[in-house]
Amino acid sequence: MAILLYHLFVLVNHGGGPSALADTVDRAGMSCQVGIELEQLDESGARLPDAVVLDMSSLEHSDARRMVEECHDRKLPVLAAVPRDAITTYDPSLNPDDMLVSPVSEAELTARVELAIYRVSGPSGPTLLKVGDLSIDQERYEVTVAGRRVTLTYKEFQLLVLLASNPGRVYTREALLSQIWGYDYLGGTRTVDVHIRRLRSKVESPGRSFVETIWNVGYRFKAPV
Repeated sequence: MAILLYHLFVLVNHGGGPSALADTVDRAGMSCQVGIELEQLDESGARLPDAVVLDMSSLEHSDARRMVEECHDRKLPVLAAVPRDAITTYDPSLNPDDMLVSPVSEAELTARVELAIYRVSGPSGPTLLKVGDLSIDQERYEVTVAGRRVTLTYKEFQLLVLLASNPGRVYTREALLSQIWGYDYLGGTRTVDVHIRRLRSKVESPGRSFVETIWNVGYRFKAPV
């Protein structure tokens, strides 16, 4: 994993000095380049980084905002590393993909970078279900809608996976009850209705629906158009 660490003064402030963030990246086992502009990579023909970290201790807010916008245009995950003593003045409208408070541990830096990459690029592999802007990672038990993380209970997650894995197929309430809760569950089919309603409230919004009610029968997941 390659991370481009933005630290504006490393290259221009009288030779600068060692970057604490760069050292943390190195200790975390990730490669790092320190630079001023992404165009430097374009001109050199180097591969783009997997993520960009802005060192807010050395960046003017206007420069940081421009860099965030450029990263968004390039679909590059971008994180803002904010010094602990400056956290009260941090402007959330900067809108990076994630924010961390420095100094930061290697473990947290790695986790934050992975989260930012996940938010921008999403997970990959056979355990991923994608329908439109809905992503279901069955390995991590994570669901996102348009990049927004959605928190589901285990039963809600099971229902969503079952329905999304078979779009267009109608499941009766009895079938859902037996497959998700088991034949010996005594709660009745109303339990299915309650969980479907809660699931919809979390993953759906006006103009965006995934689960259809088939009256007097059950439910189905909308087949992709």
